[in-house]
Amino acid sequence: MTEQERKYYEKRGQALVKNLRGRHFEAHYCPDRETALEKALELIPRGASVGWGGALSAQQIGLMEAVKAGDYRAIDRDSAASPAEREQLMRQTLLADVFVTGANAMSLDGQMVNIDGMGNRLSAIAYGPKTILVIAGMNKVTDCLEDAVTRARTVAAPMNKMRFPNQTPCEVTGTCADCKSEECICNQILITRHCRPAGRIKFILVGENLGF
Repeated sequence: MTEQERKYYEKRGQALVKNLRGRHFEAHYCPDRETALEKALELIPRGASVGWGGALSAQQIGLMEAVKAGDYRAIDRDSAASPAEREQLMRQTLLADVFVTGANAMSLDGQMVNIDGMGNRLSAIAYGPKTILVIAGMNKVTDCLEDAVTRARTVAAPMNKMRFPNQTPCEVTGTCADCKSEECICNQILITRHCRPAGRIKFILVGENLGF
């Protein structure tokens, strides 16, 4: 990353932190992955149960491995020995003390956009876990909400879908076709524009490119 990119992310990050706090979110800006990991562990109480959905950004800063190695109760669906156990673990995350997630997109005025196939991640964000911890690289930030929705649909979703074997139009072409495929992962769209109760959702904005 160039010095100009670093400064650009920092200035936008400071503006976004201010706007998020104005919407009653807790928000922090970290310049890199190392400081983001430190801040994340600072925000997770010792002994807490911690679950997550698909959270590539959190993986990239090393948070999942730190949780599994630390004094926490990790709810890791990837540790399941069967599909039925995996489903049970996914349901347990809805009542975790802390749920870790990423953001498919964010608008500079402090709103978050997420798209889901199953709905488990969006359910947790909307209601359930006591604390939601969002790890988001500054590459996710757009100038307005309309652009954030577009980013989630046309950038994050097609790139995310390429991790899975079943084909959808966006996986084949790289372009959203507004499909109704059986394997569609754009089945629910959640816009989180305000935090109630105040401080339940905590953002760690990272001055790097993370996730999709």
